[in-house]
Amino acid sequence: MTFWRDRISSWLGPAPAQPGMRRHSVQCASPLGLHRMSYLEWGDPHNPRVLMCVHGLTRNARDFDFLAQALSAQYRIVCPDVVGRGESDWLKSPVGYTVPQYVADMVTLIARLDVESVDWVGTSMGGLIGMALAAQEGTPIRKLVLNDVGPVITAESLRRIGEYVGRAPEFPSLEAAESYVRKVSESFGEHNAAQWRHLTEHSVQAIGNLFRLRYDPAIGDAFRSTPMITDMSLWPIYDTIKCPTLVIRGALSDLLTAETFAEMARRGPMAKVVEIPAVGHAPTLFSSEQIAVVRDFLLGGTA
Repeated sequence: MTFWRDRISSWLGPAPAQPGMRRHSVQCASPLGLHRMSYLEWGDPHNPRVLMCVHGLTRNARDFDFLAQALSAQYRIVCPDVVGRGESDWLKSPVGYTVPQYVADMVTLIARLDVESVDWVGTSMGGLIGMALAAQEGTPIRKLVLNDVGPVITAESLRRIGEYVGRAPEFPSLEAAESYVRKVSESFGEHNAAQWRHLTEHSVQAIGNLFRLRYDPAIGDAFRSTPMITDMSLWPIYDTIKCPTLVIRGALSDLLTAETFAEMARRGPMAKVVEIPAVGHAPTLFSSEQIAVVRDFLLGGTA
């Protein structure tokens, strides 16, 4: 991977400095063998207050750069590349790409961090992982933020995601890759040119003279292995959660419906709910307004 990072850097120029950002890895186990999970760490490594930020299905740890920079004075922030994504290893078989495996990996990571509790921000898939872990007896999760995900996942959104995940073409240039990223991510809402470039640069890797997305295409096989005929309901998991919970919804989201969003405030942890206008699935937490929503919940409005 070092060769390709050097190669892409030579084409794109030096990456912007990220004060305090450090990359580490931890070895995890599955029925398929051992695999390495990469993660980024921000802030004071001795800070007992830890915030885990976990990304969506085809994304990676760099999605949280802006949130991490904003909160690194208050938290030790840890952003993993879920196995099969970013700088982490790929599994030997797509059958391993499941939420129970991801939960097991996160428990291993928390043990590596040597802390008793963590706060959690999870976008889409990262929220499902957080829900599953928060529902466990003796969970380490102290506060939970679910970003555009809940206990009902619509069949419509699953079919939409299934149309593109694992089927991305190779791109002859970074500009072509960005065009693709903008198309499949248009539901993220309005972003400026620098933000779209950030999303793109950290979504691709250079392979020879081409660019490819930075995740295992076999994730698409795992995702499509179950027919997407009906909505997926996880209410028994959600209703078990007891920690303070915030749910953020993109007002145009097709994954988290308005009905499910409202119900999440009435049952289970009786979450605080905040809707982001003019955004679908999912808010990126790039803007100061969206970051403030997360900060105010986690820190009680204090800086």
